Amino acid sequence: MRARVICRVALGLLIAALPASAWGKSNQADEQAGAMLFREKGCAHCHGVGGVGGKKAPSLTDLREKKEWTPEKMTGQILNGGQKMPPFGDAVTDAEVAQLVAYLRAKHRPEPPPGTEPGGVAPAQ
Repeated sequence: MRARVICRVALGLLIAALPASAWGKSNQADEQAGAMLFREKGCAHCHGVGGVGGKKAPSLTDLREKKEWTPEKMTGQILNGGQKMPPFGDAVTDAEVAQLVAYLRAKHRPEPPPGTEPGGVAPAQ
């Protein structure tokens, strides 16, 4: 458990060391993967489809414009939770967190491909 915390802190420091321009240029593959994860990991259950907000959690659609919501802060919120959000550090990998952040910061958020269910499989016929 302690080693996991140390790894997460090291990841946070590594992320913080990246120039801001590195966060502004996420690739479309990461954004698309983040869109799938947002649905698969149940984020939409509380934050609404596409992050428009819901009864349980606020809208995430304007995070890109809010300067206080840096990629580092988003990463910390996903991993550690805060306010009413539970922590998801045990439910997502570091790569998945980066993809979720890329999705949340995307200028034009992609939608998961139609015809797939959570888990990336085609629905049963």
